[in-house]
Amino acid sequence: MHLIETKDLCYSYSTSKSSVLTNINFTADNKQRIAVLGPNGAGKSTLFRHFNGILKPVSGSVLIDGNPITKSNLAEVRRLIGLVFQNPDDQVFSTTVEQDIAFGPYNLGLDEEEVQKRVDAVVHMLGLEDLRNRPPHQISGGEKKRAAIAGVLAMKPQVMVLDEPTAGLDPQGVSELFGFLNELPNTLGCTVIYSTHQVELVPEMADVVYVMEKGQITGKGTPSEIFMKDDLLKSARLDLPALPKLIKSLREAGVEIDNAFSYQDAEDSFMKAFGKEPKKRVVQPAVHRDHPHIHEHPHKHSNEQ
Repeated sequence: MHLIETKDLCYSYSTSKSSVLTNINFTADNKQRIAVLGPNGAGKSTLFRHFNGILKPVSGSVLIDGNPITKSNLAEVRRLIGLVFQNPDDQVFSTTVEQDIAFGPYNLGLDEEEVQKRVDAVVHMLGLEDLRNRPPHQISGGEKKRAAIAGVLAMKPQVMVLDEPTAGLDPQGVSELFGFLNELPNTLGCTVIYSTHQVELVPEMADVVYVMEKGQITGKGTPSEIFMKDDLLKSARLDLPALPKLIKSLREAGVEIDNAFSYQDAEDSFMKAFGKEPKKRVVQPAVHRDHPHIHEHPHKHSNEQ
């Protein structure tokens, strides 16, 4: 049984005759990190909105823990499946940041003490201490994004679904946010599903990659499997991350170097190519690290349909 499973999911908006999603078969399991890639308009946002019942399939089904989404279990589904929208203005709306974070836990019927405990925990986790009493309209886009993530985490979801979480963030902010999200399977036991155009981060933060194009899933595999498929990437207007792209060029030029997709694997490949012994690495146990300064990029990004 999968945490999330869609079976031949099809969807079209009432305002359009064309199908937005066609025969989508998607699964997500416990503590997985899943990246969904594809050009704007591929249907990623629409798919995500089916996971917690915002949208209903025209045909096919969506199963959460093996059960279809119904009116009777919708509240529980939305507790289990936390969705962070691309535009935080669609999600952060209360008088203060703290009240916004507390909104979800209060709706769960939790008592004041438990709500405050959860709010304090996620405020610390996302470095929002200085913002908790600020009105959302007086904070930046990057800060709103942190507040939106905090509000979802306060619900203690089993799955975090993030629609283009890096939109509007500068490179440091992207790195910090992905570092935080990458730890969630170990620190909080969450499955993390996200869409992104930052393909260079996918080898570092995905166990499974789905590729979407024109409302269909055109590829599924590990990062190395996906990034080895030139035709798939070209069709979906995706590029190789920088390091495997460089290694590919070197191999085509006759340099004997092993394929690699993550930074550490690429480092090992280059060390071997230069006749050096790769560094010995000690795997450290997962620990929580705070990421208090997620930076924003000044340009705004529009929502995908």
